[in-house]
Amino acid sequence: MATDKGKTDLARPETSTPGLHLGDRFHRLREEMDRFANDMFGGNWLTRSPFADTAELMPGFGAGAPSIDLHESDTAITITAELPGMDEGDIDLTVKNGVLSLKGEKRYETKDDKDEARVIERRYGSFQRSFSLPDSVDDEKADAKFDKGVLTVTLPKRPGTEVPERKIGITKV
Repeated sequence: MATDKGKTDLARPETSTPGLHLGDRFHRLREEMDRFANDMFGGNWLTRSPFADTAELMPGFGAGAPSIDLHESDTAITITAELPGMDEGDIDLTVKNGVLSLKGEKRYETKDDKDEARVIERRYGSFQRSFSLPDSVDDEKADAKFDKGVLTVTLPKRPGTEVPERKIGITKV
C-alpha cells in the first residue's frame, strides 16, 4: 500500500483484496495466543491420554510436560517420554495408589559468570506427569530404562486380568 510520500508501507503489504491485512493481523494474534497457552500449560494442553491424571492438564510452568507415547499390549503398558538434555539422576519416577508419577527438573546452566544469553528458546524448570494405572497392571514389576534422553517405562499386566471383549447389541428405537 502506498503512503503519502509514494513509499511502500512494509507493515501493510499491498494486496488485491481490501482489508486482507486486518485478517492477517487477527491470524497472527491467534497464533500468538496459542503459543502463549502452549508455553504456559504445555503443548496440546487441552488433550489428555486415557491413563492421564488431572495433573496432566496443568503441568509445571517451567519445562512443561514431556512428550510421551503410550502403548498397550496384552501383556504390558509401555510409556516412552522424551527428556532431552537430562540425566537419569534428574528424574523421579514413583508409583503410589495406582498412579505413576514422573517428575523432573531441567536446569539452565551457564559456562561462566560472564556468559550472557541472547536468546533462550529451550525450556527449563520442573515438570510433572501423572498417569492413573488400570487395575490389571502389576506395578511391583515395573521397569524403567533411560537411554539418549528417552525414558521407557514398562508396566507388565498381571496374568489372567484380561477382560474379554463383549459385543453389545444395539436396538432400534
